[in-house]
Amino acid sequence: MLVLTLSFCGCSANKNDEQIKLPAFDQITDEVETEDDTQQDRKKKYAVSNVNGLRLRTSANTTSQVLGNLDKNDAVLIIDEKGEFYQTVYKEKTAFVYKDYCSVMEIDYASEEVEKAIDLGCSLLGYPYVWGSERYHWGNGKLNANFKSGEFDCSAFTQYVYFLSNSVVLDLTTRTQVYNGKEVALNDLKRGDLMFFTNQSRKNNVGAERIGHVAIYFGNNYILHTASDHAVIEPISSTRWNYYITSRRVV
Repeated sequence: MLVLTLSFCGCSANKNDEQIKLPAFDQITDEVETEDDTQQDRKKKYAVSNVNGLRLRTSANTTSQVLGNLDKNDAVLIIDEKGEFYQTVYKEKTAFVYKDYCSVMEIDYASEEVEKAIDLGCSLLGYPYVWGSERYHWGNGKLNANFKSGEFDCSAFTQYVYFLSNSVVLDLTTRTQVYNGKEVALNDLKRGDLMFFTNQSRKNNVGAERIGHVAIYFGNNYILHTASDHAVIEPISSTRWNYYITSRRVV
């Protein structure tokens, strides 16, 4: 395993005192909660595509508008069932995916804070990856007037998700977010932790300069992130594991 040798004396993840108005993803959390929410063995259900090109539609039929497509093994949150379709959310819109081409993955609930972050991230699936996109805030909680909704690179995505869901202030880039929160050993990795990876162009650098990607650990060897195409929930490939550097816990 690759080891990052840094002195983590920089800023940590902090709670912002400003009252944040949460977006419409509150509705997602409300709909997936059950009467058993006080139990520790709660689970969330996700539809996993068994095929490439599985269509997400605006209504529970095969003739409605297509919002996007899932690759094989991509996952989306199951909010409800409508006949032959699972109801989910995609690009912050209600969407439907055909059951016959999916399997169901169950994942244990984590803390309330982590689930808020995961639910918000699920609402952003499908938004395009935009390298160097504007950050929601400047790394200190001060909002960026140039932010463009629905445009994220990997660190803009994690910053947005944790600020809007939990008022956690993350820095601006992968190479500075790695100083946020506290370090987590790989054998203690939990749902909601930030995972940092190198890549082909940075693997021979040293220290934080090796880091080229950040993702949110989702559970079951899946990550929630935006990579080279769009925001997605997908398995961690063997190639990506070979690029793994470290993890940080911010909630």
